[in-house]
Amino acid sequence: MNYRRIGILCGAMLCGTVGSSAASAQTFRDYRCADGTQFIAAFYQYDSRAHLQLDGKAVTLKKRLSLRGERYSGSGVSLVVTRAGLTTLKHAKRPATTCNPA
Repeated sequence: MNYRRIGILCGAMLCGTVGSSAASAQTFRDYRCADGTQFIAAFYQYDSRAHLQLDGKAVTLKKRLSLRGERYSGSGVSLVVTRAGLTTLKHAKRPATTCNPA
């Protein structure tokens, strides 16, 4: 009977560590831009795309080749994050605007 309790306890601990490592494998960032735009960006460890919640819509951006940092684009939206940490967003035929994490 004690072995059963130990097995249940070990199983619960294993599930807890798996769940926490899965949660740490993703990054959510909340941004506010100079033009008043606000959006949330999600980056997942095993997905090269950026997932944005912008203007009440979910937008998935593919990672593009860039020498100065990370660049994502798709569906008329472009997100650039330089190595220095400067973030720029361009969408909906508006000029590019700088954004900072909130």
